[in-house]
Order: sequence, then structure tokens, then C-alpha cells
Amino acid sequence: MIAGRGELYAWRLSRFVDEVTVYPVSCERLANGRSDEQWLDDVLRGGARIVQLRDKESGDRRLLAKARYFRERTSEAGALFLVNDRVDIALLADADGVHVGQKDLPPEEIVRLAPEMLIGISCNSEEQARELGRREQEGRAAFSYFNIGPLFPTRTKDGLVEFIGPEAIERFSAQIAAPFTVMGGIKLEHVPQVVGRGARRIALVTALSQAPDIAAETARWVEAITMAGRENHE
Repeated sequence: MIAGRGELYAWRLSRFVDEVTVYPVSCERLANGRSDEQWLDDVLRGGARIVQLRDKESGDRRLLAKARYFRERTSEAGALFLVNDRVDIALLADADGVHVGQKDLPPEEIVRLAPEMLIGISCNSEEQARELGRREQEGRAAFSYFNIGPLFPTRTKDGLVEFIGPEAIERFSAQIAAPFTVMGGIKLEHVPQVVGRGARRIALVTALSQAPDIAAETARWVEAITMAGRENHE
């Protein structure tokens, strides 16, 4: 473990590993007119054990107010709360963690500011997976988990035309010991396939945000991932 990380970090990581199945990521502009706050209440009612606030459009004050609402509601529900990209907002809102991309602040710098936070990092290519694996083997990996994706075509990544396919799950995860999520165009019918390849935590945007009943759809995903995991271990 990176120096300076203590019991709070260990507790957060153990909850991530043990409790998370569906990993809802907000996107207000793709939620059919529903606010991030409405979306949050619904995914929590549906049984989500983690949520990520992803908002690249709000001003800083609005984003901070939203993050503090997310913190209040997730604390009440006993769920983990992460912020996408914005380490400053995550710190001010007392979030459990932050998720960053390959071009954002590196986890090795973030951990200096927030040693007790979970740090997720996106992994979109085999080269990136090898680099994360090298950092891990050398004892300098500050990330807590990594995300493999996009597996399938998705509307949430503007301008992105390359998709790595579900077979990347085994290739990438074989190089890195840390826990991981998968993301990108995943549909309910894909669950047995991706879980069969080793995924345990599936991050979702439009599959939930565009559902007529977000709470019910979240519950369906929780059940599907849980059942597929059980069947895969039989």
C-alpha cells in the first residue's frame, strides 16, 4: 500500500471489492430530462452500492452543490461516492474517491492530496494495461481500481470510434492485480458474457439514465450481475 494510506482507505477499498456490482455513472444530458439528483435517488433505491458523478457542463459552484447532495444521499444509503475528474470537488464534498482518465491528473499526484481516497483510472488499450501493470509490479501504483473499456459502441464518448471488445477483459486483467470495472455500450444481455470473462463490476451510463424506471432497471442489473457471478462459480 502507498505510504500514508490508512484504515479509511482500506475500508473504502474493501467495500468496493465486496459490495459493488452495478456502477452507475451520471450523465444529465442523456437522462431524458431528469436531473442528476433525481437519477441519484433512483439508482440508490434500485440497490446501487456506488455512484459516480460525471458532469462536464455545470459551473464549479453548481457542481460542488450537486456533489454535496450526492455525498449526503450516498451516506444515508451506505453507498460509495466518486467524482469524475475533479479532485478539488471530490475533496470539498468529502467523496470516497475520484475517477480519472489517461489525460487527467495522474494517480501518483492525486494520492499526495488525497491519500484516503479511492482512485480509479480508465484503461483503453493494451499498452495502457501493460503500463499500469508495470507500475503495480514496481510498487508505485497509486490507483485503486481500473476500468476496461469501451467494450462495445457507446454514445457517451464523443468522437470515439474504436472499441476494444469483451475479449479485452481477460487480456487487460491478466496484467494488473487491482480490481476493475468494465464499461462501454454494455447491455443486459451481455452480462453473462462479460461476467464469464471475469468482470464483477459493470459501469453504466445510458442503460440506466434512459430507462423509463431507473430504480427498477438498476435492480435488474444488480440481480443479473449477482446471478451471473454465482453461476460462473458453480
